Amino acid sequence: MKVSGFTFVRNGVKYDYPFLESIKSLLPICDEVVIAVGQSEDDTLDRIKSLHSAKIKILETVWDESIRKGGTILSQQTNLALDRITDDWAIYLQADEVLHEQDYPAIKETMLRYKDVKEVEGLLFNYKHFYGSYNYIGCSRRWYRREIRIVRPNARVRSWGDAQGFRINEKKLHVKLIDASIHHYGWVKPPEVQQLKQKTFNKFWHSDEWVNQHVGVASEYNYMQGGKLTIFDGNHPAVMAERISKQNWFFYYNPMKVQLTVKEKILDAIESQYGWRIGEYKNYIII
Repeated sequence: MKVSGFTFVRNGVKYDYPFLESIKSLLPICDEVVIAVGQSEDDTLDRIKSLHSAKIKILETVWDESIRKGGTILSQQTNLALDRITDDWAIYLQADEVLHEQDYPAIKETMLRYKDVKEVEGLLFNYKHFYGSYNYIGCSRRWYRREIRIVRPNARVRSWGDAQGFRINEKKLHVKLIDASIHHYGWVKPPEVQQLKQKTFNKFWHSDEWVNQHVGVASEYNYMQGGKLTIFDGNHPAVMAERISKQNWFFYYNPMKVQLTVKEKILDAIESQYGWRIGEYKNYIII
């Protein structure tokens, strides 16, 4: 069984992405890792090269910033990397997503189990969305619970929409769930960097007017917008240890100040009691 990893990144240093940690988490489980590196305003490319891994294959790209609808530039960049892969399975991580080494056995075993079961078109991961700091994760319906991160690379499978998931001929993939989690750190940055990222990346979905109205001109991001959180009582991937030790901002979570609509309160209560997320969007079909 041959396995490739793939990802994309641009301005990873400027926006404080754990892109090196993400890549490092792929290397032990992959035969190669294909990275679409967008032309950056920082030394993202040089830092990736400094990993000195023969497994890494770099594809240098230039982003078309005129594409400002639905975040489709992100799926375009994802597909550029995916199209370079011909192995049995392809593991996808975004630049703020990291695999945990304790999940490697389950990931490998599941890929091997379904390698020749063609009805299984992809593999699904659970998610841990960290927010504000490395000590809290989102625990409400505002955060998606699962997404496809392993696919069979071929000409038909495409990154879909804003690159959150995948489809084949615009149809949802048939998948199996892996007993493993993606550690998502996109909402853990210094408040000023998070605000800069929001101002920039929302332009891939919206007009300048929308960004000015909804993101605003504040110098720091307001982390009170994350909804319900819970304390993370697990352990982080080993590759994240140094980054976590360097956190230099203070995040305070007060559950009494979380503002939820009546609808959110009712739906969250039902999910908490019965484990049923009513109306959950699923870009996949579990078989």
